[in-house]
Amino acid sequence: MSEFFQFEADFVNSLRCIPMQVRCKLDTCGIKLKLSDWNHMTQLERQNLVELPCTTESEIQAYRKYIQELILQRTGTPAAELPVEAHPAWMDASTVPSSVYEKAQEVGVTITTEYWSNITPLQRFALIKLSRPGHENKNFIPALKEFNLQ
Repeated sequence: MSEFFQFEADFVNSLRCIPMQVRCKLDTCGIKLKLSDWNHMTQLERQNLVELPCTTESEIQAYRKYIQELILQRTGTPAAELPVEAHPAWMDASTVPSSVYEKAQEVGVTITTEYWSNITPLQRFALIKLSRPGHENKNFIPALKEFNLQ
């Protein structure tokens, strides 16, 4: 099942940007996908990346293989690879990452461990991505509101 966030609503229908659920799958399988790579794909290929599962080890490997072949076919260049975290922060419900905690504090919000443990891994992933230094963080506050934090 596809899960899009409200803060992604302006591009979900067209999939002109990479949605968080796909970004999470990319981090899970160790592929760095640039927006220019995404833009070389057809709407159907983008939709496939939304819908394909990427949870079990076999699904992760199949997703990785699919996207590697797709990027090579579309761009003529192999997909850039990322190291895969053995224990990604978004899967750890017991510890609020400092980047998320500090970014929330900047806007007057305190994220407790209890709250962190009650949101979904995809919501945690989104907050982590949206709180990174140097990242355009315009959706951090909308995400906090959507996840009932503000």
